[in-house]
Amino acid sequence: MTKIPIYSIVAFSGEGKTTLLEKLIPELKSRGLRVAVIKHDAHGYDIDHKGKDSWRLNRAGADVTIVASEAKSAIIENRPVPVEALIEKITDVDIILTEGFKHGNWPKVAVHRRASGNPMPIPPEECLAIMTDDPFHTDTPCYALDDVSALADLLLENG
Repeated sequence: MTKIPIYSIVAFSGEGKTTLLEKLIPELKSRGLRVAVIKHDAHGYDIDHKGKDSWRLNRAGADVTIVASEAKSAIIENRPVPVEALIEKITDVDIILTEGFKHGNWPKVAVHRRASGNPMPIPPEECLAIMTDDPFHTDTPCYALDDVSALADLLLENG
């Protein structure tokens, strides 16, 4: 079994991780790749909604609830699950992108906007690439924030 390449898009909140992924995913899809994404949520988002059957089942004490239809499915686990365990559940894709897991043990692409005033989320030497509007001197490849074609090329070369 071939190992699926994993890359994490990292940045401080509001710097454009999701925006980058919204552009990168179609670029990768246009190249014939099947893409999985795992998004880190630091705000306690709940996929379940009060009154829905899945919410009622979770409230009744189910540790895991799966909502499934002909078109899509979702697994709701009411327990901490390490990102590595989530990655192991992903099959039948060509690339896995994570958003926000800067401590993961896989290559990182940092997003950095000059106007944010934030420092880099991780040191440049720990990055596979940096997407930025403020290029600086580093041996790490730097690309414009919207240059998803160049980033896709790099990911495919690296993976």
